[in-house]
Amino acid sequence: MKIPYERRVIDLYYRDDNNGQHGLACSAHLHYHIEFFLLLDGRSRVTIDTASYDVMAGDLLMVFPNQIHRYEEIEREKYVLFIINPDLMPEFSPIFSRQVPKSAVIRGALQDESLLPLLRLLSTQYESPPRHYRELALKGTLLALFSRLLPRMELTEPCAQDSRAIRAIVDYCARNYTTPSLSLEMLERDLHLSRFYISHLFSEKMNIGFNDYINSLRISGACRLLLQTDLSITAVSERSGFNTCRTFNRSFSKLLGLSPSEYRRGKEG
Repeated sequence: MKIPYERRVIDLYYRDDNNGQHGLACSAHLHYHIEFFLLLDGRSRVTIDTASYDVMAGDLLMVFPNQIHRYEEIEREKYVLFIINPDLMPEFSPIFSRQVPKSAVIRGALQDESLLPLLRLLSTQYESPPRHYRELALKGTLLALFSRLLPRMELTEPCAQDSRAIRAIVDYCARNYTTPSLSLEMLERDLHLSRFYISHLFSEKMNIGFNDYINSLRISGACRLLLQTDLSITAVSERSGFNTCRTFNRSFSKLLGLSPSEYRRGKEG
């Protein structure tokens, strides 16, 4: 079965139910980012890989990177939801790249009085992201938040062979996407997996081609450099893993619909 792979280039995404106008329900998909929501009211059913969870008011559910997940609304929901790039927290990289929760739900998470202030702070950092010092402030909030959440989850290694392979592949790509020569042959050599099997996992399990996936990682990294540094477009291109600035500009425009210069000017404005 093919599962859509979401291409996300932003580091932090936030939304709420908008006074009941936006539900959580969505079809099965996966992505590189961490996704979690706190259910304030109502009831949801969530399927992650092969496990299903009934989420009640006061519970928090967390989806680790590259887990297939879908949401169903059982009762009208009131919630806050966040999607976060795990690269913002390299301290937790061994956890997010190699493990998954035995249970994705933290029951009664809302009883932790420190949780809501951290989530409110995180939502304001999404709504009004200043360019300077944003990364440090955001990282501090995330480290404080996940230092409270992760100890409440029992973690284990993924079970299915394809799931383990996908996590190994995406972890390798996340660490090496800035290498211009990154290829299926490199993954085959370093991960001891057939390049044909790797290509199969991308096309059949993630519904995205290998090159498109690598480009999405490179564009995501380029967006951070464009916002957080004064590097030239050429330097951003090189640091993001593109062979030429022309290729960078073409890939950036294809994915985001505007040039790197326009992206930088728009975010600064």
